[in-house]
Amino acid sequence: MHTSDPLTDIVQPRLSLPLRKITARPNYHWFVVGTVCIGAFMAALDGSIITVALPSIGRQFHVSFSATAWVALSYLLTLTALLAVFGRIADIVGRRPLYTIGFSVFIVGSAICGASPNITVLILARILQAIGAVMLQANSVAIITAAVPSKVRGKAIGIQGSALAVGLSLGPAIGGLLIAGFGWRAIFYVNVPVGIIGTTMAALILPKDQIKDEAAKEQHFDYLGALLLSIALVAVLLGLNQGNEKGWASLFILSCFFIFVVFVGAFLWQENRHKAPLIDLKLFKISQITWGNITGAISYALMYGVLFIIPYFYEDVLKKPSSVSGLLTTPLPIGMMLLAPIAGRIADRLGSKLPTIIGMALSTLGVIALTFITATTSFFYITFALLFIGIGMGIFTPPNNSTVMGSTPKNRLGVSSGVLNMARSLGQGFGIAYSFAIFQGVIQSFGYNSLHAPDATLLDGFHFTFIGVTILGIVAIAISLLRGNVEKAKG
Repeated sequence: MHTSDPLTDIVQPRLSLPLRKITARPNYHWFVVGTVCIGAFMAALDGSIITVALPSIGRQFHVSFSATAWVALSYLLTLTALLAVFGRIADIVGRRPLYTIGFSVFIVGSAICGASPNITVLILARILQAIGAVMLQANSVAIITAAVPSKVRGKAIGIQGSALAVGLSLGPAIGGLLIAGFGWRAIFYVNVPVGIIGTTMAALILPKDQIKDEAAKEQHFDYLGALLLSIALVAVLLGLNQGNEKGWASLFILSCFFIFVVFVGAFLWQENRHKAPLIDLKLFKISQITWGNITGAISYALMYGVLFIIPYFYEDVLKKPSSVSGLLTTPLPIGMMLLAPIAGRIADRLGSKLPTIIGMALSTLGVIALTFITATTSFFYITFALLFIGIGMGIFTPPNNSTVMGSTPKNRLGVSSGVLNMARSLGQGFGIAYSFAIFQGVIQSFGYNSLHAPDATLLDGFHFTFIGVTILGIVAIAISLLRGNVEKAKG
């Protein structure tokens, strides 16, 4: 059946897209992977680069820290709330046009962020930027799964995971250099030329969609399901992110979690009755998809629980400046970047179960090592502990993602990719809130706050926090051991 591609229709008959010179190559699928990695890199970079810019933004616009935090939070909330929605839209209209349009939206949002005259415009522009990032992230793994032969799928997904890790690790360093040389607006303007390159490559290289959910086009899109899911996700992420500031027993936080429970229940009811549901709940009858998403969320909770608490150790105990503490956290994402492609290749040959168990075990050992840190612990010890966590994540993530996507029906790749990324975002939000809740709870139990606590009390807080994060790793290992023998995904 011929399927119309809006991008191709615009330029025909002058030019046929994607370019025949590229699609005819025997290694064409690696061109697709490279193109997708640009979007993955940009989205990850923009998520981490903003952290070093928040103090400068707050000073320029003369706003409080809590108001400035919404520059980062609005991006995260939008990203998580819409991942599954745009994954479903991609299954209907096609992944190629949505991915390419996403680049354009991301460019426009970035340009407006850079030119924002006040904090309100900046936050609204960040939401627009996040919508573009959603179109990229919700489609990236699905595009790779559809374009890459199953025998090298794990390697390809590992490379995409490396691109995410590179963006994450380089964000603070690049952000610091840009802000020092050109001001905070440069961290947004730099996305424009890179985005233009990415958009052009996507139009010229990404394959036409061969399989779409044609039946869904004849039925109404599940607008109510999309609304219910978005509200539920925003409520739970808002609760997790604001719990430490407002108090976990406050009316606001309890209301957030209550709204989450109510709207999740309403969403499940809606999905069971709708002819073309936003998320086909039958997907979760496939154990590899269900457990893969759960362990994926836990793994990112572990990683971000460490990634966001360890800078406080550097700054509050070792008295290092924030610029140095940001650089000292990079061994974790670097370890993930180095091992992800190798782990994907191993999973292609041996299957996914063993690499997921080994990877999560290594990450957990790295966290256990951090439970013994003191004020005199050497940087080498902490560096190797963080590197172990990153290496474990690099070994775990590609085979876990490959199992989920390889178990997904072809006409549901977009929504499955969106759910996988949504689980990751929820894991990030939970991990940050979980680690900070333990840390602050221990400090407050001694009658201090984190700004004035003595080093001994701070160390107790860090030790208990890393013990709590270790528990997450143990849970993920147990699930990986018990979820059955996962064979290499078939195409």
